[in-house]
Amino acid sequence: MMDLVERHTVLAVVVGSRAYGLEGPGSDVDRRGVYVAPTRAFWHLDKPPTHLDGPAPEQFSWEFERFCALALQGNPTVLEALWSPLIESVTADGDLLLAQRQAFLSQRLAQTYGGYARDQLDRVTARRERTGETNHKQAMHMLRLLTAGAHALRTGEILVDVRHLRDKLLAVRRGDLAWTAVTAWAADLFADLSDAAADSILPEQPDRDAVDRLLAVVRERNLR
Repeated sequence: MMDLVERHTVLAVVVGSRAYGLEGPGSDVDRRGVYVAPTRAFWHLDKPPTHLDGPAPEQFSWEFERFCALALQGNPTVLEALWSPLIESVTADGDLLLAQRQAFLSQRLAQTYGGYARDQLDRVTARRERTGETNHKQAMHMLRLLTAGAHALRTGEILVDVRHLRDKLLAVRRGDLAWTAVTAWAADLFADLSDAAADSILPEQPDRDAVDRLLAVVRERNLR
């Protein structure tokens, strides 16, 4: 199965702290990719995998169609791969995907980014109440997600590099910012996300037809 990643990857990027501009000396290199399974492979009872781990450490890849389906849903993790500033490799099919990345965006980002952030905040809060411990890294990413969500709704671009907030976000990760200050910042960001949703430049729904045409083109190109 690793042959799909090694021979059929069309887009390979670095995400995580290095793409966010929040890396430290010991930070991992988190890699994400998109591979296109040969079209004929879908003609068999056993279909190609929709995603694969590896072969490198901290590497995860999606098959093209699965990637598109998740991106249409507004999945923040998937969308970040399309806007990562750290592209390791891209093929002609990958260029087609990047050229259509705006088609995946819609006002539903208010729900997906806000929902992911709310879930993380709830998890951090529940752990604090249960154990007295704070997952500062999770809290930092909750704030980053809220910031990125509002940015996307206002600009139509996914914010990945947040080095302009590096000092403050890393202070949260180190636990240097009081929890009351973290929750106050989060409350402001949730309110800002709502404001951004109300005046968003994004369409109500993603351009599913454009993505469907893209998938058909890619499948035809890989019919061999």
